[in-house]
Amino acid sequence: MDQQMQVTNQVLRYENGVVQLVEDVIVTEYPITIILNDQEFATLVCSPEDIEELVVGFLASEGIINRFKDIKELDVVETTGKAIVKTHRVNKLNEMFHSKRYVTSCCGKSRQSFYFYNDARTVKPIETKKKVLSIDDCFRLMEMMQESSTIFQETGGVHNAALCDENGIVVARTDIGRHNALDKIYGYCLKNSIALEDKVIVFSGRISSEVLLKVAKIKCGVVLSKSAPTELALRLAQELGITAVGFIRKKALNIYTNPERIIQPGVS
Repeated sequence: MDQQMQVTNQVLRYENGVVQLVEDVIVTEYPITIILNDQEFATLVCSPEDIEELVVGFLASEGIINRFKDIKELDVVETTGKAIVKTHRVNKLNEMFHSKRYVTSCCGKSRQSFYFYNDARTVKPIETKKKVLSIDDCFRLMEMMQESSTIFQETGGVHNAALCDENGIVVARTDIGRHNALDKIYGYCLKNSIALEDKVIVFSGRISSEVLLKVAKIKCGVVLSKSAPTELALRLAQELGITAVGFIRKKALNIYTNPERIIQPGVS
């Protein structure tokens, strides 16, 4: 797309008792409205890059499509800020209840969790219990993810996410919205038929309940974050069988849920 992800702007900067006029790099925002089968479905505010992947991942995470082949046509019209999507089929029930709040017992258990109706229908527990990472892998992958984002280094105004295996980054994406970054990764994987069950999500932001549910929809059993989780996110992670690791900083980390996927020194 011709839209720029960042622009320069003059700002007054105060530092060490001195005020001066300097050039600063600022991230941009871009609204994209999804027109699904001739009906307005949703408007996403995002970074203007990898828009097609974002649309595909968003529709899949909402349960509207199950695979990339469900899309018959997808045209991003930059001048109008619209993504025109036509599908071979659509899950009418998921479309009907898009963005409607729902209260249910998560995964059939006794605790009640507030989340979107579509989440209750589309999110399934992660079944694999395979040990996939060492402690050193967690630090290494986090460092690789952070080094991959020049936009964050220049602006500090975006979220970073990466899909990784034990060898490193498979795909990394950046966006002003943390959910968007995950949807871009999901869309990329669907378009390129990339297996997801043996992969890991590495993330720069807080592990909120919505982020945790995105990870579950992508079908990754491990999420690594530089930041903290929320209580509801950890409850969902435990019930959905996801290993949540947070506060990965300065050679320290916290394993919050399902620690069996992390090979720990001295623990067999």
